[in-house]
Amino acid sequence: MRIEVDKEKCVGGGQCVLAASEVFDQRDEDGVVVLLTDAPGAELHEKVRRAAALCPAVAIRVIE
Repeated sequence: MRIEVDKEKCVGGGQCVLAASEVFDQRDEDGVVVLLTDAPGAELHEKVRRAAALCPAVAIRVIE
């Protein structure tokens, strides 16, 4: 699995952080997503898929 984020689309909703804080964070100044790792371990795949599904701006792309 590989992850891509589109920071231009991100609205700072924070759903990704709530779903997978091991993989996503937010910038303090504007809440835009910060990708902590673009290739998480298998134990995090389900959390990442959930984070992508919850993103209100569809700013997270999961490549299987």
